[in-house]
Amino acid sequence: MKKQLDTELVYGIHPIIELLKAKRRKLFTIYTTKPEPKAWPDIAKRLAPYTEVQYVTRDALANIAQTTDHQGVVGFAAPFGFRKKQFDPAKDKFLLLLDGIQDPRNLGAILRTAYCTNVDGVIISQRNAAPLNAVALKSSAGLAEHLEILFVPSAISGAQSLNQQGYHLYLTALHQKSQNALNVAYQEPLCVVIGSEGAGISRELIALGTPIILPQKATDISYNASVAAGIILFYVATQCKRL
Repeated sequence: MKKQLDTELVYGIHPIIELLKAKRRKLFTIYTTKPEPKAWPDIAKRLAPYTEVQYVTRDALANIAQTTDHQGVVGFAAPFGFRKKQFDPAKDKFLLLLDGIQDPRNLGAILRTAYCTNVDGVIISQRNAAPLNAVALKSSAGLAEHLEILFVPSAISGAQSLNQQGYHLYLTALHQKSQNALNVAYQEPLCVVIGSEGAGISRELIALGTPIILPQKATDISYNASVAAGIILFYVATQCKRL
């Protein structure tokens, strides 16, 4: 019951089901218990003939997943398929750029929102960023499996490339020049930029777009990164008639 070569850990009911529904990568092995979890029929009907099913104890599942938050299913799948080419502003008009999100649960929650708000693609800065691992996939309820995700070396390089392609950047930041996010007329093609939980968005990055801020009770506090992303993405999506 060791990690198989060239595979990635996935656990939880929704992450396994969404992986199978997306059909972007193979699920080679799945571990579960007897009796199976209630959602097992929904998983079993989607399994490919090559997927090996192994029955183990709940303690063994926790050992494999390194958490008790596995909901009775743990699997090993082919590596996540990240996007290789840049997004096309003629087709991909609504993007999200994440600048150094360090908590995998925040990352997963943001990706879940990105899917729900019909974002065309997500760009993730590799610098000081959480990996898209089993924890993040679980927090995304598996919906990350349906997203087009591109990794870039840094948020600056990603933003500069977007500028060159004609994208309008809207950066969530506690900045003196930030505009009320609810009063901005968003122009497509666009990219919403969410900064890291601690440092936020750098001054260099702010200079590349329009800084925006959500109304809040006081200026010395801020929304959680995933909460801010949820509010902003929903508002932009509705204004741009994405939903």
